[in-house]
Amino acid sequence: MNTTPTPYADVNAVLNELATQLQALLGSHFCGMYLYGSLALGDFDPQQSDIDFLVVTDAELPDELIEELKAFHERFARSGSPWAENIEAAYVPCEALRHTEPTEARYPQVEKEFPFLLAPLEIGWSFQRHTLYTCGVRVAGPEPRELFEPVAPEDLRRAAAAIVNLWLGEIHSPEWLDWARSRKNQAFVVLTLCRVLYVLETAQIASKPQAAHWAQAHLGERWSGLIERSLAGKYAKEDAPEEDLQETLALIQYMAEQIRAR
Repeated sequence: MNTTPTPYADVNAVLNELATQLQALLGSHFCGMYLYGSLALGDFDPQQSDIDFLVVTDAELPDELIEELKAFHERFARSGSPWAENIEAAYVPCEALRHTEPTEARYPQVEKEFPFLLAPLEIGWSFQRHTLYTCGVRVAGPEPRELFEPVAPEDLRRAAAAIVNLWLGEIHSPEWLDWARSRKNQAFVVLTLCRVLYVLETAQIASKPQAAHWAQAHLGERWSGLIERSLAGKYAKEDAPEEDLQETLALIQYMAEQIRAR
């Protein structure tokens, strides 16, 4: 086990605890544990960011072990740890991580808004696969490049376009608009679109702040203010101003037009 995978002592402590307990719980099914997201990409904020980790398993987990895993995460959520509500996790078989096409297979996952769920991997998981291969951080198990494979540029671009098209189909949905009206969700959409544009242009992954600053220079004044306000509001609890919500919808449409023009 890598006992100091990050520069942050408190993060390392909770990762060591989680890895030790998960190895004991999963036994021979446990192949490795790796960090992606901000801890891998270099823009981690100890006051605000989540810990994003992937546990690679040897196969799909049996139902009884999934129930034990659910109970494990429920206990951790009640543990009083400062990270109890700030982890996102996925448990995915090694073989599934080599597939770039979306599937309906459901895997155990933990998200901030969903403490434990069985669901297919999100459409943007090609981004996570790329991050894991290029700069994933080992907590336990072999080095990342021994398990993960490179993601082809066309697969990254396909995933980027799919995200935009998914949101384009949602912009008239009252439920989605209610979700997007929250400042942090509106900011998430804008910053993800910046990352999408970066992927489309470079076939590489950047952190959201890095992609945002790049997009400001690339897109120019028309979108620069919206991006700046989204960077400032990505952890805000209030609703976004209506003007920013409408600008966000316009940015989705603009991105969709750019993709169609390619």
